[in-house]
Amino acid sequence: METALHSFLVSVPQAAALWLLMLVGVIAAAMLLARTRQPARPAPLTEAEADALRYAGEVAVAADRAALTAERRRAEWTAAQEELDAAWRAYDEADRMAREVAKACAYPLMSRRRKPGENIERQRYLHHAATEACRQRQLSIAQLNDVFAHRGWNPRLHPVVQEAALRQAVRENRLAGYRAAQERERLTWHEAEAAAEALRSLRIEAAAAATTTRVDAGQPVADERWWADQWTTAELPAAA
Repeated sequence: METALHSFLVSVPQAAALWLLMLVGVIAAAMLLARTRQPARPAPLTEAEADALRYAGEVAVAADRAALTAERRRAEWTAAQEELDAAWRAYDEADRMAREVAKACAYPLMSRRRKPGENIERQRYLHHAATEACRQRQLSIAQLNDVFAHRGWNPRLHPVVQEAALRQAVRENRLAGYRAAQERERLTWHEAEAAAEALRSLRIEAAAAATTTRVDAGQPVADERWWADQWTTAELPAAA
């Protein structure tokens, strides 16, 4: 009995030491595993890497601004196209009216002695018709001044002849308006194309700068062309 008790008392400290040693080993292993799982702190950027990162950000901001400019230029071009279509419809209508009124002048007018004051009435009719046409923006201010100054206009002509001359003047004004709208549409198209090309260049440059920055940082990157394809160009006008 005493021998068994003695053996038990001797083995208890050894077992405790063994369990303590195992516990210390488990704690050490846990600490080592936790340390290995902690993300490594990134190394401080060099001056060149900081410059590359700053440049990539500046190019990205410039690309965003260029996108807004390209969108605005495209809207201006679309508005110019609509204005051009409206100018053509106005000219087509003026041309049709001028040809219809010209048909009435194909028949000779009866020659008779004019009543007293008839020339004044004809002049008043011409001035009134020209003023009304100018109010409706069918005639320009310069054309209206020519009518009142009788430059190229004969106020004594029959109202039918005067109406034909007015319709021809309206057609000339509409044609000038169409040509001006055509020139504006051409200029806005070139501006939209220039803005779109600038946006394409900046987006490619921004993609290249982002790729370079990721390479310098040691991060995996995809092909540079893939980066460029991520920039949508749906808002850009198509090349003509």
